[in-house]
Amino acid sequence: MASGITVRALHAHAKINLALHVTGRRADGYHMIESLAVFTRFGDRVEIELADSDGFSVSGRYASAVPLDGNNLVVKARDALRRQAGQRHAPPVAIRLEKNLPVASGVGGGSSDAAAVLRGLAETWGLDLDDAQLARIGLSLGADVPMCLAAKPLIARGVGDELSAVLDFPALGLVLVNPGTAISTAEVFSALGNRDNEGLPPLPRSIDFHSLRNWLETTRNDLEPAARAIQPAIGKALSVLNKAGAGFARMSGSGATCFGLFETGNVAKRAAADIRSRHPDWFVAATRSMTSEADAHGQN
Repeated sequence: MASGITVRALHAHAKINLALHVTGRRADGYHMIESLAVFTRFGDRVEIELADSDGFSVSGRYASAVPLDGNNLVVKARDALRRQAGQRHAPPVAIRLEKNLPVASGVGGGSSDAAAVLRGLAETWGLDLDDAQLARIGLSLGADVPMCLAAKPLIARGVGDELSAVLDFPALGLVLVNPGTAISTAEVFSALGNRDNEGLPPLPRSIDFHSLRNWLETTRNDLEPAARAIQPAIGKALSVLNKAGAGFARMSGSGATCFGLFETGNVAKRAAADIRSRHPDWFVAATRSMTSEADAHGQN
C-alpha cells in the first residue's frame, strides 16, 4: 500500500422513488419514466486511496451478495473513468465498499456506489471533469447513475437521464423496509401491463410533509402492481409500514424495498424500532432525506 496517502471517504445514498410513472417505451426497449426521487442519509459507504495495485473489497451486512469481479458497477465505474482520463492520469487505487443496503432492492444501491466512486476517483486522481462530464460517464454505466451523482431532490424524465432539481425540498422522515426479497428490475418491467401512462402532476408550490403526502396520493409507482405479483411479500411490507403509522407508504423503484413517510425523524425511529422487533430478519432503517441544499458528496 502506498504510504502517507489520505483515505477519501464518501457516502453512497439510497435513492427513493417517491413517485414513478412509466410514460412510454423507446424503440430500443428502454422505458420512459417521470419520477420524483430523493436521497437518504442512510446508505453505503465508499473508501478510496492510492495503492500499489488496484483492489476492491466489500464489507457490511450485504457484502456476501456483491460480486467482486468486473460485473460490479464500482469496478465498471473505475475502469470507465480511467479510460476517460488515460492510464497515466489514473494510477492504481484500493476501493473499499461497506454494503449496508440490500442488493437488487429498488433503492439504487449499486448505482449510488458507482456515483460515489466516480466522484471520489475524480478527486483522488485530480481530474478536471465537471458534473456534466461525470454524468455522461455515469449514464454509460446505467440510467440511475446520473441521478445518484446529483443526490438531491429531483424530477427524472426520459430514461432517467433528464434531471430537474427540485428546490426548497425539506428533509423527510422515512422508514425503509425490505422483507428480504431481491427482485429483478428487468423482470418487473417485462411484466408491466401498461407502458403508456400519464406523467406526474405539477408539484405543490410549497412542499412540506402534508402537501407532499396529499400530492403523493395523486401519483403512482407504475412498477408496484407487477412487482407485488412477482413478490407478494411487498404487500406485507407496505401493510406493516401502514400499521406502524406511516402517513404514506409505497414501494420504491422496482422493489422490493418500501418506504414509509413520517412527520418527524423521531416518529420514524420509533416506528422502525417497532417493525424491527416484529421482523428481525427484515432490512429496516429509519433515516432522513437530503434537502435541496445539503452537501451530498462528503460526510453527513
